[in-house]
Amino acid sequence: MPPRRFSRHTFTEGTRLLVLGDDRTFLTGREPFRFAELSDNRTHLLRAGDTLQSLAGRYLRGFIRPSGLWWIIADFQPQPIHDPTVLPPVGSLIFIPSRRTVEERILNESRRRESTP
Repeated sequence: MPPRRFSRHTFTEGTRLLVLGDDRTFLTGREPFRFAELSDNRTHLLRAGDTLQSLAGRYLRGFIRPSGLWWIIADFQPQPIHDPTVLPPVGSLIFIPSRRTVEERILNESRRRESTP
């Protein structure tokens, strides 16, 4: 069964190990979108209690299950967030892609086709 349209596994092409500098290892096969300097990017100053899910729910409102799109915000950082349970310190800036960027660039069907073998 193929992944659902808004799943972070939409761009999975096979499983590989991702090893971070602090010796944490994750299985991944997903090609992240990566950060891009775009004129309609938004920023959010992290506050105590913020989570990727709460940020996605707030900024990606209008999509189906917006808080489930936390992975878009995690991938869209200049230093991607690989572990959603560990956020940068309070007071850090988080970059939020615009709705246009999410629709046209990140969840684009042609991007999914390009990323599969």
